[in-house]
Amino acid sequence: MRRRPASTILPEQMDKGVSKNQQNRLCFLASLSAFFWIFLLYFHFVVLGGSNVNESSQLSTIPVATESSYSARVFTSPPKVTDLPKSRYPELIKETSHDKSKEKETAQLTTVKKETPDLEKKKESRDQELENYPFMRALRTVENKSDPCGGRYIYVHDLPPRFNEDMLKECKSLSLWTNMCKFTSNAGCGPPLENVEGVFSNTGWYATNQFAVDVIFSNRMKQYECLTNDSSIAAAIFVPFYAGFDIARYLWGYNTSMRDAASLDLVNWLMKRPEWKIMGGKDHFLVAGRITWDFRRLTDLESDWGNKLLFLPAAKNMSMLVVESSPWNANDFGIPYPTYFHPAKDADVLIWQDRMRKLERKWLFSFAGAPRPGNTKSIRGQLIDQCRTSKVGKLLECDFGESKCHSPSSIMQMFQSSLFCLQPQGDSYTRRSAFDSMLAGCIPVFFHPGSAYTQYTWHLPKNFSSYSVFIPEDDIRKRNVSIEERLSQIPPEQVKAMREEVIGLIPRLIYADPRSKLETLKDAFDVAVQAVIGKVTKLRKDIIEGLTDENFVEENSWKYDLLEEGQREVGPHEWDPFFSKPKDQNGDSGGSSSSEAAKNSWKNEQREQ
Repeated sequence: MRRRPASTILPEQMDKGVSKNQQNRLCFLASLSAFFWIFLLYFHFVVLGGSNVNESSQLSTIPVATESSYSARVFTSPPKVTDLPKSRYPELIKETSHDKSKEKETAQLTTVKKETPDLEKKKESRDQELENYPFMRALRTVENKSDPCGGRYIYVHDLPPRFNEDMLKECKSLSLWTNMCKFTSNAGCGPPLENVEGVFSNTGWYATNQFAVDVIFSNRMKQYECLTNDSSIAAAIFVPFYAGFDIARYLWGYNTSMRDAASLDLVNWLMKRPEWKIMGGKDHFLVAGRITWDFRRLTDLESDWGNKLLFLPAAKNMSMLVVESSPWNANDFGIPYPTYFHPAKDADVLIWQDRMRKLERKWLFSFAGAPRPGNTKSIRGQLIDQCRTSKVGKLLECDFGESKCHSPSSIMQMFQSSLFCLQPQGDSYTRRSAFDSMLAGCIPVFFHPGSAYTQYTWHLPKNFSSYSVFIPEDDIRKRNVSIEERLSQIPPEQVKAMREEVIGLIPRLIYADPRSKLETLKDAFDVAVQAVIGKVTKLRKDIIEGLTDENFVEENSWKYDLLEEGQREVGPHEWDPFFSKPKDQNGDSGGSSSSEAAKNSWKNEQREQ
């Protein structure tokens, strides 16, 4: 069997075939590598398109790498972005960056859109909540800068005449010992005073009764420039009830039912009014030209004094302006006693002030008053003794029957001749004489803080040493301190400054003629009304803000009146001994002694006639 011979391949052919196969393999490997990198880049940028911009920016043009070229790129520290090569896919990077930015903006817009409705809803809810307060219109009037009365409007109740005018028609019955008809003339100023001795000005002076504030204030209100018939814009609401005249009719010889009748009638009338329902009467105020003790009867015993107007639940919400307030109660406020001076224009006041500055005052101190032998705590007897024995002291004694002490001209003449005027307690804490003396430019000397400092906080400076001298009663009662010596120690420059302060206070201590009004000066009426408005406005704002005086102690009322702006808490005070009186069985501090003071006030009014 013959064998088939093997194929024969020449060496040249063998080398050529090997070379050709190697080239084919290299091309295949290169193609495979290129495909691999294209696929890798496609997967990175397209499939994993969520990569961030920084990762994209680190992509570089990478050649078909050999081991040596890859290992050569070794960084000892992270490269800066600016040092990195640009990507070969800038459009893709830009698009990716834009998408991320757009996503961020969309997320922010979504958040804003989500928050905006919430904020708007909250604002709308808050606005609606504010609108629910019935006094918001009144508070917002102050925002109208073109309205000079914004935040100052007063609404006056149109009371039935039995609460005011009818009393004046029966003026002879207003006092058991005094014919009040002449004192209610001239809008409450009383009969004009003749300037025979040149003590007064030629106009504006009247024989004014010290308890005539009811009618003076009400008539003065008729001249108020910001009255309104729209109670919804009123900053406060005035009740023109002649409370002082009412109680004066029935203090002697009448039972408690008669004494309380008009007060109960008034409260019932007010509580039926829509204006009352806005704040339960807390924006209401009225005036009584008597001391507070005439309206604070503690029991229904016939022997107890006065009526119970200020203890009625509804009346406790109102503010009552009286010539003497209680240091232990929060619903009454002291306003000045009326003086004899009721100017009709600013010039009358300015001329009077200038005249008081130029007067020669020959007496270091003076006192007008009577002793109180029945009151063991009174220091009047010692003051009278010191006036009698001093060569620089002047005394004007008041006693039964005819007396110069009852002559306005004699009183004012002595005050105008004195540097200091002694003002001890009257039958109660206060006395009209303090205001007559300051009207004369005489520096008052007080012996009890309840005679002025805690009483007339609306009208007098809190820095009492700027306009007065304080000598504690015990210094006179127990230590027999020399008033002459104490006053002589005050430097002349300080005396002059104090007198100027007193003279500067005159406008705010007097009541202008109720039939007119001062042009620019603020009188006692203006100061009181503004204070009431401020009190009501603060209360309304506190209600809106949810602020409450949970720590308020009514028995410390006198302390709150002395607080500075923004203060709310009170603590121990140097005057505590003056107001710390033992409580009676009804829980009233000094209630019985206050009633006795009120009774004595009336008895002394009787003897002065």
